[in-house]
Amino acid sequence: MYSREILYMRYLLYFLLLFGLLCSVGCTKVGPDFIRPKTEVLPAWIEAGDRRIKGGPLEQHAWWCVFEDPVLDTLIDTAYHQNLTLSAAGVRVLEARAQLGIAIGGLYPQSQLAFGSLQYNRISEHSPQAVATSQAVGVGNNLTYAQSEIGLSASWEIDFWGKFRRAIESADAALMASVADYDNVLVSLTASVATSYILIRTLEKRIDIARQNVETQTEALMLAEARFHGGTTSQRDVEQATALLNDTQATIPLLEAQLRQAKDALSVLLGSTPGDLTDVLSGSSSSIPAPPSQIAIGIPVDLLRRRPDIRSAEYQAMAQGAQIGVAKAQLYPAFSLSGTFGLLSSNLGGSSLADMFQWRSRTYSAGPSAQWNLFNYGVLTNNVRVQDARFQQLLIAYQNAVLTAQQEVEDNLAGFLKAEDRAAFLARSAEAARRSFDLAVIQYREGVTDFTTVLTAQQALLNEQDNLAVTLGSVAQNLVGVYKALGGGWEIREGMDLVPPEIRQAMAKRTNWGHLLSPAAYMPAPDEESRALMRSPDW
Repeated sequence: MYSREILYMRYLLYFLLLFGLLCSVGCTKVGPDFIRPKTEVLPAWIEAGDRRIKGGPLEQHAWWCVFEDPVLDTLIDTAYHQNLTLSAAGVRVLEARAQLGIAIGGLYPQSQLAFGSLQYNRISEHSPQAVATSQAVGVGNNLTYAQSEIGLSASWEIDFWGKFRRAIESADAALMASVADYDNVLVSLTASVATSYILIRTLEKRIDIARQNVETQTEALMLAEARFHGGTTSQRDVEQATALLNDTQATIPLLEAQLRQAKDALSVLLGSTPGDLTDVLSGSSSSIPAPPSQIAIGIPVDLLRRRPDIRSAEYQAMAQGAQIGVAKAQLYPAFSLSGTFGLLSSNLGGSSLADMFQWRSRTYSAGPSAQWNLFNYGVLTNNVRVQDARFQQLLIAYQNAVLTAQQEVEDNLAGFLKAEDRAAFLARSAEAARRSFDLAVIQYREGVTDFTTVLTAQQALLNEQDNLAVTLGSVAQNLVGVYKALGGGWEIREGMDLVPPEIRQAMAKRTNWGHLLSPAAYMPAPDEESRALMRSPDW
């Protein structure tokens, strides 16, 4: 008898497991499948015909190398390994991977419980159970008894409508969005380091120009004083020369303060406390980084796969689209399989607690069940509408991200090309101002002209040289803006861990992360993963 019962239970268990698996992988999935929304993309960049723009793909892997500045290369490498904002973005990827593990676990029996208890009970003398128990077991007025129990129970909601599979799709897309967000932080980081470095070199150049002009104006003041003491000119020349000299000297502290602030900002990007950075910035000329004669910028359609913020917007929309299916599944009945097996005994009726481990003490139940929330007063329906509205917002956000990306490329490209044009004019203007100043000093020394001519030439020389330095810095910064707008630079993390080793070690020591700290775990191939119907849990 017992063998038949055991065989029956085994066949029932196999049937229920097979039925659950078939339902989980073969049933329908309600809700929409994601389709990338249509976007308007330019066929070519507006400035593509300029002689300084060459055809071919973007030099995006390490675009900062076009400046051929070893110091800049070192700074970006240091920031990549030490920047705290980037490290936090990497940890957010691990968080998203753990959330995916939660979603995968929902596809399996959602409730598994091992239980055990030892209870001492007393029945009230005035309760119906007291009389019934007394008559049933013949224990008279004995209203107390002990009971022990041990067993297992499980409940499995079958993924008949694809609720759990849609949740996995959503978590998959959210994971890929977090990776794209990491890439976007890396793009911004490399651009910020390059921009800060260019600003530092520009300020150093402007300070050097100001100091050179201080020396020149000091010589002019000495010339004015000599002529005044010689009686060939008035004291006005001396006062005008003194005023101009002090005005030029006054610009230096302001520029030095800006230089200090730029170095502090760069220190934070490097993941260190503010410092002088003299050792870091030494090793090459202090000139402003110069762009190459030609740059390659690719074609507009490349932005859809290269810009991390566009990829993130797409994955966020994909994740939200799957949430519509999760919400719609709540409108339909939920089918579950549940079962319990245990051993139970008491000290009533001649039994004892020691009998619990006998086969006769077994108790079990198994079977399917269904639940359907029929009268929810529109709560579930409106939840579907909420998810759909959020999905539509993210679709629009994706389309807007594509348009904004194209605008940013065009803006920075125009700024770069026009800044180069302006720099060419200013270079000729600064050279002419230098010649004009030299001639004015000669003529003043010979008494051919007054000091006002020298004063005007000095002011023009300082202004033109300073404007040229600012514009050369603007040329380099606009080129950085071009590469940032094109989404270049994030490729340097390919094949690398997104979380620094010391952080991974600390997390592994604090918490059991299993294999999830490995890049192979949090960098899945989305096309392959999306086809997987069943996945093993992340224990």
